[in-house]
Amino acid sequence: MTESLQVQLRKGVLELCVLALLAQHESYAYELASRLAGDVGMGEGTIYPLMRRLQNDGLVSTYLVESSSGPSRKYYRLTAAGRAAFAAQKADWLDFVSAISRTLGESR
Repeated sequence: MTESLQVQLRKGVLELCVLALLAQHESYAYELASRLAGDVGMGEGTIYPLMRRLQNDGLVSTYLVESSSGPSRKYYRLTAAGRAAFAAQKADWLDFVSAISRTLGESR
């Protein structure tokens, strides 16, 4: 796969991946970025603007947790709207993957 296609695919699914991780458990941005870097090769710098947008859109809420190793950490959790957005995006993604698989001659 060409590098530009990989970059575009990653950008296209970043929000879905973040919502999926937050559906599993509440987390802080650096932890999300580290997980995404390991799982899908996503760069750390892309997560912070996305987290601000998700908060502005009402999909996540935040709270601070004291840290013994430094400043307080801002944790993110899904709101009801965030859980609904995750469910809708996941369904859309699964439909898309199924359509692409059919187009490529793969059975799913």
